[in-house]
Amino acid sequence: MTGTRPSNSYDLDSVTTADDEVLPVRNPRTGCVDHWIHPPREAELAELCADLRSAQVAWNEAGVGHRVGVMRRWADAVEANADAIGDAETVDTGRSRVSHEVPHMVVAAIRGWCDAAPAILERARLHGVSSTSDTVSYDTELDPYALLGVISPWNHPFLLSTLDAVPALLAGCAVIIKPSEVTPRFVEPVAASIAEVPELAAVLRYVVGGSKTGQAIVDQVDALCFTGSVPTGRALAETCARRFIPAFLELGGKDAAIVTASADLRQAAAAVLKGAVHNTGQVCFATERVYVDRSVHDEFVEELTAQARRLELNHPDVDRGHLGPFILGRQADVVDAHLADAVARGATIRCGGPSETLDGGRYMRATVLTGVDHTMTIMREETFGPVVPVQAFDDVDEAVRLANDSDYGLSAAVIAGDEQEARAIGRRINAGAVSLMDTSLTITIMRDVEKTSYGASGLGGSRMGPNGMLRFLRRKALITRSGPVPDMDALREDAAAPARA
Repeated sequence: MTGTRPSNSYDLDSVTTADDEVLPVRNPRTGCVDHWIHPPREAELAELCADLRSAQVAWNEAGVGHRVGVMRRWADAVEANADAIGDAETVDTGRSRVSHEVPHMVVAAIRGWCDAAPAILERARLHGVSSTSDTVSYDTELDPYALLGVISPWNHPFLLSTLDAVPALLAGCAVIIKPSEVTPRFVEPVAASIAEVPELAAVLRYVVGGSKTGQAIVDQVDALCFTGSVPTGRALAETCARRFIPAFLELGGKDAAIVTASADLRQAAAAVLKGAVHNTGQVCFATERVYVDRSVHDEFVEELTAQARRLELNHPDVDRGHLGPFILGRQADVVDAHLADAVARGATIRCGGPSETLDGGRYMRATVLTGVDHTMTIMREETFGPVVPVQAFDDVDEAVRLANDSDYGLSAAVIAGDEQEARAIGRRINAGAVSLMDTSLTITIMRDVEKTSYGASGLGGSRMGPNGMLRFLRRKALITRSGPVPDMDALREDAAAPARA
């Protein structure tokens, strides 16, 4: 339940809440509270989860063909409501272009999963004869987790709330989603699109609330998907472990980019800058560390700085400029602290600088930093802001060592003179996805190939490729004896047995 009076699509008006449970929501462009969340009571949430479980039985039994048809209708409904969803997310995030692109990205993802789902499920169903007994055969059934919980973050509210939910629904799960309490406004128009597809509304619900609501969801579901910070992910993983339910965690990153001496420096600078400051750096796979061959370091920094200085804030006009405000106001404090620590330890700001407050919003210009090393927080911890720290290296071995000197391993990038050179380096980096000759290519292959996060960047099966759907299914083996059942005489201790070596 959001705002002063919630939408009645989804029966959200039936949800009641105590006054002391109302959560304020800040507008990232003004810094003012202009929205409120009314979380459901624990008993109401438990009842909702019970209803979703009940509806899931028929949803699963109807088969993947039925589910595909329903999901295609939802894609149409999202497309029809795209402007309203984009407008709401614009207020949530303080950015316009990306917010209005996201509904169409979700539509494409839904339709893409619909195209792929039947074949993925068919390939996963195995049947055959035992390799040790020709009178025993087997076949498999795919049994979805009845109720999946999704807790999604604030940096891409609608997109990341659906990334796991869509394949899970096609696999046969019911899904309950709690988006971040920082960006809840998009829920109302999304809920309206779901309400247009009654079969889907029975098995997919959004619930708004804070950490208390998130914990209550974890206590109710059969599996959990979480995208967010490492500390919160660790706490949720511990809770799921106590309940013996799977937790699929996509956590933070500290992505490294390596630029070799043979690279096209203008192209390399453009790729690094895009990877570092897109969405004001508020992306889990943002480029947060750059290592450049010492022989071209100064030339690269000059080009990178020149390109960074051309970028503009989207203030005062939300429809112009390159960098929006920090969605979460206190994230600006984190980035400022990282920057201050680096400068205190000897780093130099080449352009940009600390955050600034404009009409109540917290903004930061694209910031290039040199003279950095791994004693600095900005090279060790996730920054999540538009800062590009650049460090020189003397040879490829040093570059790889620096790139791998991290608690994280979400993704990385290598930009070299040609693909072969980049690939040789990329194979040595400890990260789940390595972009070659560019940065941040992960988003382009979401349904195509799988990747595994290294280190503290995640836990559980890949959300990408076919496993993005199959991880929501338990495999049940049905094993059949076609001949006589051996009696106990065959198991006598003095029965004939293979000779032992």
